[in-house]
This record gives sequence, structure tokens and C-alpha cells, in this order.
Amino acid sequence: MELRQLRYFVAVAETGNISRAAQKIFLTQPALSRQIKALEDEIGQCLLERQAHSIRLTPVGEALLREARELLQRADAILERVRAAGQSVRLRVGYAPSLASGLLSGAVANFSQKHPNARVELFDLSTKEMLAGLENDTLDVALTVGLGRDGHGLKWTPLVRVSWQLAVNRQHRLARRTRVSSAEVGHEPLLVFCQRDYPEYWNIVIDCLREQRQRPAIAGEYDGVNSLLAAVESGLGVAIVTTSTVRLIPKNVRLKTLSAPPKPLCIAAGHRTSRNAEKPLAVLIEELRHAAQAFV
Repeated sequence: MELRQLRYFVAVAETGNISRAAQKIFLTQPALSRQIKALEDEIGQCLLERQAHSIRLTPVGEALLREARELLQRADAILERVRAAGQSVRLRVGYAPSLASGLLSGAVANFSQKHPNARVELFDLSTKEMLAGLENDTLDVALTVGLGRDGHGLKWTPLVRVSWQLAVNRQHRLARRTRVSSAEVGHEPLLVFCQRDYPEYWNIVIDCLREQRQRPAIAGEYDGVNSLLAAVESGLGVAIVTTSTVRLIPKNVRLKTLSAPPKPLCIAAGHRTSRNAEKPLAVLIEELRHAAQAFV
């Protein structure tokens, strides 16, 4: 018994007519009749009751139809999975370097070993840009601040919580301090991330200072961590950054402990809920979870 014979039989059963079935599967009527007869001979039972202008399934034919449909569905699924295994998978990952750059290298390397045909593309983006990317399907994964809850078609997987430190030039007077108070930060020109692109930074850091009765003197807003740290290194001011930034710190910048830091920040991996069943995506997120255990 061959799969193609079962497909021919299902076509006949569904059309109820040998001639129409032959047209549907692009086979001549005599050839189709021979295939059905060969199937009946192999089973040793009649499958069809042939009438003048139609056919009707025998009880054996009804039983075979149920089994054949299920078997053909499984065969099609196997074929699809096997073909997919040989195709290139593309995963587009948005990330904020200040938060997630240290997570990616090990996670992507391990993922690539398990999926050698996969291609991971990395994009340095703001949180606002990442959310837009997930929404318009130009990103598959976003590594950014956890938004606290799922919703709007998005699923967030918490990875790690990071705390805050003060970045200062190594020649700055605060570079010699073990701890720095909020009052001392309040007297310094403060360099921050752009409020438009990083509203969560302002909600956490600036609000924390204001709650401690400090009025930070904003000396500059920056669209990325590299430009922010370059400004600190140049002596333009100080900046409050996450501990995950340690991997990006220039040689002339020092990180100092804050006596009353803002609340810890949760880094999470977000993706669309419609992608939940996709194995490569699930494997990448699992690798990110493993990498996060040794992140900070």
C-alpha cells in the first residue's frame, strides 16, 4: 500500500466520482481505476460500490477513508517538518546595549550550535523602537525593560534584575568615594538617556531623585549608552546607569555605588504571542534565560 494510492482513494471518496477524481489529481480515468483496483486487491476487500454515475463507499471503504485521512495528515506534517529543518531560520533581535549586550554573545553562540541553519540579526534600538518592531513584525524578539505584564499580543519572559550605579570620570572628585549619596548626585551635572526614546529610564531614575528631594540638573540627553558614556569620559557630567553597563565602560570612567539607588530594573525578552509555538524562537529565549543566570 502506497501513500499515492491512498491519496487517489481519498480523492475518489471525496468527489464521489471516478471521472471527477481523475481530473482533480491530473490522472487519466483508466489509470485511476487501475490504482483503486490494485488497492482493493491488496486489502482483499471491495472499497467502492460502483453505480452508473457515482460510487459509494463500502463499510471497509469508510474505515479506510478515516484511517487514510489521518495517515496522510501525519505524512504531510512530517514532510513539512523535514523540509523546514533544511531551511534557513531568521530571527531579528532588538536590544538595548546598556541592558542586554552581555546577554547576547553566549546565548546566540549556543543557539547557533543547536540551529546551524538559523541566522540571528541584531539591532541596537530604544525601547520605543523595539515595541514598534514587535507590533509591525519587523522584530521577532526584543530585549529591554520588562513592562510588568503580558498584553497587546505580546509575551514577556523575565530574564534578570539589574541595579544602578553612578558613572563618573576617573578624575572626578566622586571617583575616590566608596559610596555616593543622592544629595551629592543632585549637585552634579547629570547626563541622561533621551526622555522621548527611554521614558522608562526617566520614570525610574529621575523620579527616584525627585522623591529624595533632589532636583537634578540635566546637562545633556543622549540617544544611546555609548554616547552617554563618552560624555561622562569627557567630563561633561555624571550618569546613573545599570550594573549591566560594566561591560561597556570606557577606561577613563569609574562606576560608584549609590547609597540610595533607584529600584532594580527587570530585563525581559518580549515576542508576539502568535509566535509561541515556533521552536527556534523558544530555544533562543531559553538560551537567554541560561545566560542571564551568570549575567550579573
